[in-house]
Amino acid sequence: MFETKYKALNNNTFTEREYSIVPIRYKDRFKIMQWRNEQLYHLRQAKPLTEEGQENYFLNVVAKLFEKEQPDQLLFSYLKYNECIGYGGLVHINWIDKNAEISFIMETKLEENEFEKHWGIYLSLLEQVAFKELKLHKLFVYAFDLRPHLYQAIEKKSYKKEAVLKEHCLFEEKFIDVIIHSKINP
Repeated sequence: MFETKYKALNNNTFTEREYSIVPIRYKDRFKIMQWRNEQLYHLRQAKPLTEEGQENYFLNVVAKLFEKEQPDQLLFSYLKYNECIGYGGLVHINWIDKNAEISFIMETKLEENEFEKHWGIYLSLLEQVAFKELKLHKLFVYAFDLRPHLYQAIEKKSYKKEAVLKEHCLFEEKFIDVIIHSKINP
């Protein structure tokens, strides 16, 4: 019913010690929904997800990504010893200009004490996909200016602040900045 390999990739599993990313697994869909709903404040998501909506998204959007030669996104389950502890991927992939936005969220309880660690591991794994496998030129992170610890984590992985979009998004009745960090394929 649900593919496990992206046609766009030769290699579909990327590993670093006990961590790996694999094409997004159907069985992880409700964990992902829970984390997205718990972390709604920093996502571009207007309202909480429902089980029915998540099911529809996986069957009608995600399932189709596996068959495309150049999908607009490649989503991955982020695993520790084969247990899903996060998810994300390359989104808004621009195949002509060879760039993509990075998306990632981790299990909510890991955010407080292991945020930087997991962002670092995840970026290393995702860069294997983007820079080595797909030969993309540039990756970027588009983030609401709500989590300063995010910038510290990604800057440690050589992402540079590229732009600040002043008062770009309305958040809790206040306009906030969006900060963009990027990395060029080394």
